[in-house]
Amino acid sequence: MARRLSSQTLATGSILVALAVLTMKIVAWRLTGSVALYSDAMESFVNVAGAVLAWGAIWFAERPADKGHPFGHHKAENFSAIAEGSLIVVAAVLILQEAVTALRAADQPEIGAVGLGVSGVALVLNFVWARVLIGAGQQRRSPALEANGRHLMTDVWTTAGVLMGLMLVALTGWHILDSVLAAVVALNILREGWKVVVSSAGDLMDSSVASEEREVIEAAVTGASQGALQIHDLRTRRAGRVVFIEFHLVVDGQMTVHQAHEICDAIEDSIQAQIPEARTTIHVEPDDMLEANGLEPE
Repeated sequence: MARRLSSQTLATGSILVALAVLTMKIVAWRLTGSVALYSDAMESFVNVAGAVLAWGAIWFAERPADKGHPFGHHKAENFSAIAEGSLIVVAAVLILQEAVTALRAADQPEIGAVGLGVSGVALVLNFVWARVLIGAGQQRRSPALEANGRHLMTDVWTTAGVLMGLMLVALTGWHILDSVLAAVVALNILREGWKVVVSSAGDLMDSSVASEEREVIEAAVTGASQGALQIHDLRTRRAGRVVFIEFHLVVDGQMTVHQAHEICDAIEDSIQAQIPEARTTIHVEPDDMLEANGLEPE
């Protein structure tokens, strides 16, 4: 079903799901007074903000190239991911502060089946939607969708850990575990926020694609470049869901422009079949530009 939905529709669905989950977690926190459930609700608040950012980023990233942005607006998704990562870090700090405050407080959480049940329903809803987003993000090569889905999956494991811990509190009576769990949740959130920021910052710095994806690109290029002599200076970078590829193609100096163009078209089609969002630029050179190191056509 997710394949039939647009990225914008999925992003809208993320906002609705995040709001529903946040509401349920706030209810669970109010029913129990648990600082661990409070920390879980705070992470869901970040999920709402992240879902809104992803929605705006996807809308902006899908705008066509214009005079001011001739390469498109694809990096908007990366800015969204960095902003979401920063919000995650802020949420982690607030949760740690609440955990320390709870350690000094005399009030103890009231662990009840209703509060835990509400949180459990939120966990299931988060899990289902996270799988939808991750699958759609990978299939469409959308950093915003996949990052949002993986953030939700982190929330799922966080909630699962909190629920198991609170059950342990109810069985043992060790209420200090509630604050300890909140601190653990905060540290996990902090780790995930850092990973999101670093990953998206790499794309903004025009980092090369992952080695596995580069191997796919090289295979597509060498497999479709029959008639050429060499491929060298192959460079890649990612901007949102789009991969920009450029390289030099060495051909026989006596080859006509038309023949060289046909080879370039074949290469571009081969790359497009493997990476639909690829944008390829090929610089054709005569055979006196052969280099010592380069890729040879198969």
